Amino acid sequence: MQDRREGQKMERLKNKVIVVAGAGGIGAGLAVRFAQEGASVVLGDINADAAQSVVERIRANGGTAVATSLDGAEDSSCKELIGLAVSQFGGLDGIHVNFAELGDGSRAVDILDLDMADFDEAMRVNTRGYVLCTRHAIPALLERGGGAIVYTSSNAAYVGEPVRVAYAMSKGAILPLMRHVASRFGSEGIRANAIAPGVIMHPRLESAMPEAAMAAFLQQTVLKRLGTPEHIAALAALLMADEGNFITGQVLSVDGGDFQRP
Repeated sequence: MQDRREGQKMERLKNKVIVVAGAGGIGAGLAVRFAQEGASVVLGDINADAAQSVVERIRANGGTAVATSLDGAEDSSCKELIGLAVSQFGGLDGIHVNFAELGDGSRAVDILDLDMADFDEAMRVNTRGYVLCTRHAIPALLERGGGAIVYTSSNAAYVGEPVRVAYAMSKGAILPLMRHVASRFGSEGIRANAIAPGVIMHPRLESAMPEAAMAAFLQQTVLKRLGTPEHIAALAALLMADEGNFITGQVLSVDGGDFQRP
Protein backbone atom coordinates (compact mmCIF):
# COMPACT_ATOMS: atom_id res chain seq x y z
CA MET A 1 0.00 0.00 0.00
CA GLN A 2 1.43 3.35 -0.99
CA ASP A 3 1.44 5.93 1.79
CA ARG A 4 -1.03 8.71 1.00
CA ARG A 5 1.45 11.16 2.52
CA GLU A 6 4.06 10.33 -0.11
CA GLY A 7 5.13 13.47 -1.87
CA GLN A 8 3.74 15.70 0.87
CA LYS A 9 6.05 17.84 2.99
CA MET A 10 6.23 17.38 6.77
CA GLU A 11 8.84 18.74 9.10
CA ARG A 12 8.89 16.89 12.46
CA LEU A 13 12.26 15.32 11.64
CA LYS A 14 13.77 18.26 9.79
CA ASN A 15 17.58 18.46 10.15
CA LYS A 16 17.73 15.01 11.76
CA VAL A 17 19.88 12.18 10.44
CA ILE A 18 18.29 8.77 10.88
CA VAL A 19 19.64 5.33 10.06
CA VAL A 20 17.25 2.51 9.17
CA ALA A 21 18.88 -0.90 9.51
CA GLY A 22 16.84 -3.28 7.37
CA ALA A 23 15.00 -2.38 4.16
CA GLY A 24 12.30 -5.05 3.98
CA GLY A 25 8.57 -4.33 4.07
CA ILE A 26 8.61 -2.46 7.38
CA GLY A 27 12.04 -0.96 6.76
CA ALA A 28 10.95 0.57 3.48
CA GLY A 29 7.95 2.13 5.20
CA LEU A 30 10.19 3.53 7.93
CA ALA A 31 12.70 5.07 5.52
CA VAL A 32 9.98 6.66 3.38
CA ARG A 33 8.17 8.13 6.38
CA PHE A 34 11.33 9.50 8.01
CA ALA A 35 12.30 11.19 4.75
CA GLN A 36 8.79 12.61 4.33
CA GLU A 37 9.13 14.11 7.79
CA GLY A 38 12.32 15.91 6.72
CA ALA A 39 15.08 13.55 7.89
CA SER A 40 18.19 12.63 5.94
CA VAL A 41 18.01 8.83 5.84
CA VAL A 42 20.68 6.16 5.58
CA LEU A 43 19.10 2.83 4.65
CA GLY A 44 21.10 -0.38 4.97
CA ASP A 45 20.17 -3.91 4.03
CA ILE A 46 21.88 -7.18 3.17
CA ASN A 47 20.11 -6.78 -0.18
CA ALA A 48 21.71 -3.56 -1.34
CA ASP A 49 19.56 -3.43 -4.47
CA ALA A 50 16.40 -3.46 -2.35
CA ALA A 51 17.73 -0.60 -0.24
CA GLN A 52 18.67 1.36 -3.36
CA SER A 53 15.19 0.89 -4.81
CA VAL A 54 13.63 2.45 -1.70
CA VAL A 55 16.13 5.32 -1.79
CA GLU A 56 15.27 6.04 -5.42
CA ARG A 57 11.60 6.20 -4.44
CA ILE A 58 12.44 8.65 -1.65
CA ARG A 59 14.52 10.85 -3.93
CA ALA A 60 11.82 10.86 -6.60
CA ASN A 61 9.53 12.48 -4.03
CA GLY A 62 12.05 15.12 -3.01
CA GLY A 63 13.55 13.37 0.02
CA THR A 64 17.16 12.88 1.02
CA ALA A 65 18.51 9.35 1.43
CA VAL A 66 21.42 7.05 0.65
CA ALA A 67 21.54 3.27 0.50
CA THR A 68 24.25 0.88 1.55
CA SER A 69 24.90 -2.81 2.00
CA LEU A 70 24.48 -4.03 5.57
CA ASP A 71 25.13 -7.37 7.21
CA GLY A 72 23.59 -6.52 10.56
CA ALA A 73 25.27 -9.38 12.41
CA GLU A 74 28.79 -8.29 11.40
CA ASP A 75 30.55 -5.74 13.57
CA SER A 76 32.45 -4.04 10.75
CA SER A 77 29.28 -3.67 8.66
CA CYS A 78 27.39 -2.00 11.51
CA LYS A 79 30.33 0.32 12.09
CA GLU A 80 30.36 1.29 8.40
CA LEU A 81 26.61 1.95 8.48
CA ILE A 82 26.92 4.50 11.27
CA GLY A 83 30.08 5.91 9.74
CA LEU A 84 28.23 6.58 6.51
CA ALA A 85 25.59 8.63 8.34
CA VAL A 86 28.32 10.69 10.00
CA SER A 87 30.41 11.20 6.86
CA GLN A 88 27.48 11.82 4.51
CA PHE A 89 25.25 13.95 6.72
CA GLY A 90 27.42 15.13 9.61
CA GLY A 91 26.15 13.02 12.52
CA LEU A 92 23.44 10.73 13.83
CA ASP A 93 20.18 11.63 15.58
CA GLY A 94 18.36 8.31 15.47
CA ILE A 95 18.50 4.70 14.43
CA HIS A 96 15.72 2.20 13.89
CA VAL A 97 17.05 -1.36 14.02
CA ASN A 98 14.61 -3.45 12.04
CA PHE A 99 16.23 -6.46 10.34
CA ALA A 100 15.30 -10.03 11.29
CA GLU A 101 16.14 -13.66 10.62
CA LEU A 102 12.94 -15.70 10.22
CA GLY A 103 14.33 -19.16 9.52
CA ASP A 104 12.63 -21.25 12.18
CA GLY A 105 9.35 -19.39 11.66
CA SER A 106 9.22 -20.44 8.04
CA ARG A 107 9.74 -24.08 9.03
CA ALA A 108 7.11 -23.99 11.80
CA VAL A 109 8.67 -26.49 14.22
CA ASP A 110 8.57 -26.83 18.00
CA ILE A 111 11.51 -27.06 20.40
CA LEU A 112 11.92 -30.80 19.84
CA ASP A 113 12.34 -30.45 16.09
CA LEU A 114 14.12 -27.10 16.08
CA ASP A 115 17.32 -27.22 14.06
CA MET A 116 20.03 -25.71 16.26
CA ALA A 117 21.53 -24.05 13.20
CA ASP A 118 18.26 -22.13 12.84
CA PHE A 119 18.39 -21.23 16.54
CA ASP A 120 22.00 -20.01 16.30
CA GLU A 121 21.25 -17.93 13.21
CA ALA A 122 18.21 -16.28 14.83
CA MET A 123 20.32 -15.32 17.83
CA ARG A 124 23.24 -14.19 15.68
CA VAL A 125 21.13 -11.85 13.58
CA ASN A 126 18.21 -10.80 15.79
CA THR A 127 20.09 -10.51 19.07
CA ARG A 128 23.80 -10.07 18.34
CA GLY A 129 23.02 -7.82 15.39
CA TYR A 130 20.90 -5.49 17.49
CA VAL A 131 23.65 -5.31 20.09
CA LEU A 132 26.24 -4.40 17.45
CA CYS A 133 24.09 -1.65 15.94
CA THR A 134 23.49 -0.26 19.41
CA ARG A 135 27.17 -0.25 20.34
CA HIS A 136 28.09 1.72 17.23
CA ALA A 137 25.12 4.08 17.33
CA ILE A 138 25.41 5.26 20.94
CA PRO A 139 28.76 7.10 20.62
CA ALA A 140 27.51 8.91 17.49
CA LEU A 141 24.26 9.87 19.24
CA LEU A 142 26.20 11.16 22.24
CA GLU A 143 28.27 13.34 19.91
CA ARG A 144 25.01 15.09 18.94
CA GLY A 145 23.90 15.47 22.55
CA GLY A 146 21.50 12.52 22.43
CA GLY A 147 18.90 11.03 20.16
CA ALA A 148 16.58 8.06 19.74
CA ILE A 149 16.93 4.35 19.20
CA VAL A 150 13.90 2.33 18.13
CA TYR A 151 13.97 -1.46 17.89
CA THR A 152 11.53 -3.63 15.98
CA SER A 153 10.57 -6.47 18.30
CA SER A 154 7.45 -8.60 17.77
CA ASN A 155 4.30 -9.70 19.53
CA ALA A 156 5.88 -13.15 19.26
CA ALA A 157 7.93 -12.09 22.29
CA TYR A 158 4.72 -12.11 24.35
CA VAL A 159 2.34 -14.62 22.80
CA GLY A 160 3.05 -18.28 23.55
CA GLU A 161 3.09 -20.12 20.24
CA PRO A 162 3.54 -23.81 19.41
CA VAL A 163 6.17 -22.96 16.77
CA ARG A 164 8.98 -20.45 15.93
CA VAL A 165 10.49 -20.53 19.41
CA ALA A 166 13.91 -19.30 18.23
CA TYR A 167 12.41 -16.25 16.58
CA ALA A 168 10.30 -15.46 19.66
CA MET A 169 13.27 -15.85 22.00
CA SER A 170 15.44 -13.59 19.85
CA LYS A 171 12.75 -10.92 19.67
CA GLY A 172 12.23 -11.14 23.44
CA ALA A 173 15.95 -10.55 23.99
CA ILE A 174 15.67 -7.14 22.33
CA LEU A 175 13.52 -5.83 25.18
CA PRO A 176 16.09 -5.95 27.99
CA LEU A 177 18.60 -4.40 25.60
CA MET A 178 16.19 -1.53 24.94
CA ARG A 179 15.52 -1.04 28.65
CA HIS A 180 19.23 -1.10 29.43
CA VAL A 181 19.92 1.63 26.89
CA ALA A 182 17.01 3.72 28.15
CA SER A 183 18.14 3.41 31.77
CA ARG A 184 21.87 3.77 31.23
CA PHE A 185 21.90 6.60 28.70
CA GLY A 186 18.70 8.50 29.44
CA SER A 187 20.52 11.08 31.52
CA GLU A 188 22.78 11.71 28.52
CA GLY A 189 19.88 12.41 26.20
CA ILE A 190 19.34 9.04 24.54
CA ARG A 191 15.86 7.54 24.44
CA ALA A 192 15.19 3.90 23.54
CA ASN A 193 11.90 2.19 22.74
CA ALA A 194 10.66 -0.92 20.97
CA ILE A 195 7.73 -1.48 18.64
CA ALA A 196 6.10 -4.90 18.71
CA PRO A 197 4.21 -5.39 15.43
CA GLY A 198 1.48 -7.89 14.85
CA VAL A 199 0.86 -9.20 11.32
CA ILE A 200 2.07 -6.48 8.98
CA MET A 201 1.20 -6.97 5.33
CA HIS A 202 3.52 -6.00 2.51
CA PRO A 203 3.72 -7.29 -1.06
CA ARG A 204 6.24 -10.09 -0.44
CA LEU A 205 4.33 -11.45 2.56
CA GLU A 206 0.95 -11.09 0.87
CA SER A 207 2.10 -13.09 -2.13
CA ALA A 208 3.38 -15.90 0.09
CA MET A 209 0.53 -16.10 2.63
CA PRO A 210 -2.21 -18.70 2.03
CA GLU A 211 -5.74 -17.33 2.00
CA ALA A 212 -6.70 -19.46 5.00
CA ALA A 213 -3.86 -18.02 7.07
CA MET A 214 -4.79 -14.47 6.14
CA ALA A 215 -8.41 -15.13 7.10
CA ALA A 216 -7.30 -16.50 10.47
CA PHE A 217 -5.14 -13.46 11.16
CA LEU A 218 -7.99 -11.13 10.22
CA GLN A 219 -10.33 -12.92 12.56
CA GLN A 220 -8.07 -12.61 15.61
CA THR A 221 -7.58 -8.83 15.38
CA VAL A 222 -10.04 -6.54 17.13
CA LEU A 223 -10.11 -4.20 14.14
CA LYS A 224 -10.64 -7.05 11.67
CA ARG A 225 -7.94 -5.77 9.36
CA LEU A 226 -4.20 -6.27 9.09
CA GLY A 227 -1.47 -3.70 9.51
CA THR A 228 0.82 -2.13 6.94
CA PRO A 229 4.39 -0.80 7.18
CA GLU A 230 2.90 2.69 7.31
CA HIS A 231 1.28 1.89 10.67
CA ILE A 232 4.67 1.02 12.14
CA ALA A 233 6.32 4.03 10.53
CA ALA A 234 3.75 6.45 11.95
CA LEU A 235 4.63 5.44 15.50
CA ALA A 236 8.35 5.28 14.77
CA ALA A 237 8.29 8.84 13.45
CA LEU A 238 6.74 10.04 16.71
CA LEU A 239 9.39 8.19 18.73
CA MET A 240 12.15 9.76 16.64
CA ALA A 241 10.67 13.26 16.81
CA ASP A 242 11.06 15.86 19.53
CA GLU A 243 7.32 15.40 20.15
CA GLY A 244 8.15 11.98 21.57
CA ASN A 245 10.92 13.16 23.85
CA PHE A 246 9.22 11.99 27.07
CA ILE A 247 8.74 8.41 25.84
CA THR A 248 11.52 5.98 26.70
CA GLY A 249 11.96 2.43 27.95
CA GLN A 250 8.63 1.35 26.44
CA VAL A 251 7.37 -1.51 24.28
CA LEU A 252 4.48 -0.35 22.09
CA SER A 253 2.35 -2.89 20.24
CA VAL A 254 0.99 -2.07 16.79
CA ASP A 255 -1.22 -5.06 16.07
CA GLY A 256 -4.85 -4.00 15.67
CA GLY A 257 -5.67 -5.15 19.20
CA ASP A 258 -4.50 -8.70 18.54
CA PHE A 259 -2.59 -8.89 21.82
CA GLN A 260 -3.71 -6.64 24.68
CA ARG A 261 -1.14 -6.67 27.44
CA PRO A 262 -0.82 -4.55 30.60
